[in-house]
Amino acid sequence: MVCLSRASKTLKSKYAQFSHFIFIGRANNGTAPVANSCNSRLVSPYCQLGWRQNAFFCSHSCRHSIKDGSSIDLSQYPCDKIRNFSIIAHVDHGKSTLADRLLELTGTIRKGHGQPQYLDKLQVERERGITVKAQTATMFHKHNFLGSDTYFLLNLIDTPGHVDFSYEVSRSLAACQGALLVVDAAQGVQAQTVANFYLAFESNLAIIPVINKIDQPTADPDRVKAQLKSMFDLDPSDTLLTSAKTGQGLEKVLPAVIERIPPPPGKSNSPLRMLLLDSYYDEYKGVICHVAVVDGAVRKGDKISSAATGRSYEISDVGIMHPELIPTGVLLTGQVGYVVSGMRSTKEARVGDTLHHCRSTVEPLPGFKPAKHMVFSGLYPADGSDFEALNHAIERLTCNDASVSVTKETSSALGMGFRCGFLGLLHMDVFHQRLEQEHEAHVISTVPTVPYIFEYSDGSKLIVQNPATLPSNPKHRLTACLEPTVVATIIIPSEYVGSVITLCSERRGEQLEYSFIDSQRAFMKYRLPLREIVVDFYNELKSITSGYASFDYEDAGYQTSDLVKLDVLLNGQSVDAMATIVHKSKAQRVGRELVEKLKKFIDRQMFEITIQAAIGSKVIARETLSAMRKNVLAKCYGGDVTRKRKLLEKQKEGKRRMKRVGSVDIPQEAFHELLKSS
Repeated sequence: MVCLSRASKTLKSKYAQFSHFIFIGRANNGTAPVANSCNSRLVSPYCQLGWRQNAFFCSHSCRHSIKDGSSIDLSQYPCDKIRNFSIIAHVDHGKSTLADRLLELTGTIRKGHGQPQYLDKLQVERERGITVKAQTATMFHKHNFLGSDTYFLLNLIDTPGHVDFSYEVSRSLAACQGALLVVDAAQGVQAQTVANFYLAFESNLAIIPVINKIDQPTADPDRVKAQLKSMFDLDPSDTLLTSAKTGQGLEKVLPAVIERIPPPPGKSNSPLRMLLLDSYYDEYKGVICHVAVVDGAVRKGDKISSAATGRSYEISDVGIMHPELIPTGVLLTGQVGYVVSGMRSTKEARVGDTLHHCRSTVEPLPGFKPAKHMVFSGLYPADGSDFEALNHAIERLTCNDASVSVTKETSSALGMGFRCGFLGLLHMDVFHQRLEQEHEAHVISTVPTVPYIFEYSDGSKLIVQNPATLPSNPKHRLTACLEPTVVATIIIPSEYVGSVITLCSERRGEQLEYSFIDSQRAFMKYRLPLREIVVDFYNELKSITSGYASFDYEDAGYQTSDLVKLDVLLNGQSVDAMATIVHKSKAQRVGRELVEKLKKFIDRQMFEITIQAAIGSKVIARETLSAMRKNVLAKCYGGDVTRKRKLLEKQKEGKRRMKRVGSVDIPQEAFHELLKSS
């Protein structure tokens, strides 16, 4: 024990000798000027003891020096020392890895510590390699600008890349003045690259092209430069060549951000206007909102109002994401951070909303739109007794995803469940996956449908989200049917052009554009009904192109179409969960396929089961499931034939009576298999 005591004292004395150096590292890690009463002067950045040699001290101190926001003085960063930018890319082109390297390069996170894809918080984001929730990260960087060493505050806004979240992306880009357009050096320009470029271009952002993954054996940067020039008219000499994996070329990225992207144009002496970028629910703090201050300043204790809802709140906490929550007490013009205002639900925090001081009148920021649901699906518990558990799981999940609409509904086949509206197919898949992973819910989901509009002769309009609610024999004559459409962008190798044109024609597509990016790849645009792509279009496209196709789509409004409601009848009784709306030209084929599949899954009964597909009162397809039959003649080993006829007639009458009073139940397992296969 005496030895341990002496060793402890020795270590304490040595630590005391080094405490001065650790303090210098804190003030001096190349991250930010530090306001501290003990050490008001600025020591030379990057610790002359050596940024690389003493990486432990620098990165360790970086995390501890900003634990409380008092050590960061945001007033030292006027608008001309701020750069707000985003990274946009196709899926799996290295967007999240590049964000990790930039955070490490500025000392915001320690190299080799923490999980890869640091800004992707959800398990589903890391598994799929996509971004679902927008994230912001504040970085501090020293750069020789106009002949003098200057500290800059850099706000990286990591946006979702998929078209389902295009509105959220447009609002995030509205808070930026520039974007890094990341393209894979081997795969080149792909569908979401095109969509994201035009979103950034329409927002008047300065675009810096970055060709990533140049360390790959199949990388061809010159070919990708030519594609960027031909498609987007981007100068090849402005393109940065990087490898986020090895770190090659990354030293040129942040100087390019500072020199090519303009500062935010806000006015510090104007009334407060904040753009709400995203929000999530915290069990202890409530709703945490990611915001960008466009004009004015916001401080802890301020009272703010929402332009969209008119509700008022008091700011209980305000700060920056570095990359975790760091309270600073204030956010000034052009800065991006978070506010905690006591909102009870994320439904109050609408993406794109304008927040302002309570007693001031301001012009709301342009571009705000309510969430538009494109795809609807029914969710039912796999076991009927789990309804309350599913209800609780959906309530918890919608706390962090306000863009999902949820209403309760009842199905005669599946019992009690929910009708949910989603922004798109990926949004629906992610929601289902999070239900299973985060809440261990086992659900049956019905075939996704899209919202249709039906117009009648009396002038009324009916918006149909669930096909079961559409009357099969309406009182008034139907005058018009409208269905949602999308403009699809498809990029494929040249040898698959014929197969893809055939597929799009079968799905009632209308060709809008057809060109060649280079000698190897073709670029196609089609107008397609949304109904035709919600189930298996993407899988078929990948199948016929051996996985080389890239696909993206955007909303293109409604168009008139010849639609009918297809009902499925079991012994004359309609099964509401199986009702669907299809194009009249495809009704016969869809009805035939549906009844054939249903015949395989329904168990035989003691009576005959008739399976029919019908449009109104007209049956277009039928299958019959024969009854299980007991051999009532087994005991007759001879005798008069009238005896046998009597037994057979008696059996027939019993089955007729059984069919009249009996009901057919579709087993939920069979129902799940049927929906999956369709």
